Amino acid sequence: MNQDAEPTSTDTRTDTSSTDTGSTDTTGTDKRSDRTKAAILRAARERFAAQGYERTTIRAVAADADIDPSMVMRYFGNKAHLFDAALAIDLRLPDLTDVPAEKLARVLVRHFLDRWEGNPADEALLVLLRSAVTNEHAATRMHEIFASQVAPTLAAALGPETARRKAGLVSAQLLGLGLTRYLLRLPAVTALTRDEVEDGLAPAIEAVLAPK
Repeated sequence: MNQDAEPTSTDTRTDTSSTDTGSTDTTGTDKRSDRTKAAILRAARERFAAQGYERTTIRAVAADADIDPSMVMRYFGNKAHLFDAALAIDLRLPDLTDVPAEKLARVLVRHFLDRWEGNPADEALLVLLRSAVTNEHAATRMHEIFASQVAPTLAAALGPETARRKAGLVSAQLLGLGLTRYLLRLPAVTALTRDEVEDGLAPAIEAVLAPK
């Protein structure tokens, strides 16, 4: 049985956000709806982080959010759409317009170290990376995020054509860091200090960015 097919649950729990008693209640209804969606997304992030894409089910997320599974389907349609919404990631890449060419690589490495080792909310990026290793949908989502954000950021410093050609290898270096340091936790990589990571990885990225 497909656990992620649209539920036909007879659960008597209801979502009051769907009740509109008139125009005067619109604001309150919208706020309840927002709270419901926020609860679903919070539960989904925790489930995806703990169990990955394949093992997470709509019913489990609904149970964690204490709502009927049909409400998850109402707001997000299916597990793939829920995954995309829960892991809508803005890499928040820095503006590289005025960054000297010789500092570009270090700025990028430092930024990703800050993302992964700073704000706990940024675990979403690692959840996506973990899922992308084994799931095609997650891998496609990861590709879309990096393709749509890394290349335009590099374009500010390198120009659009050069950025398009080099963004893939730059992304490979940065994702490799995330995979080995934070997911696989290879001892030789986790033992490095931030400065050592920066000193070791920046020259590799510099070589990719160098004019040819």
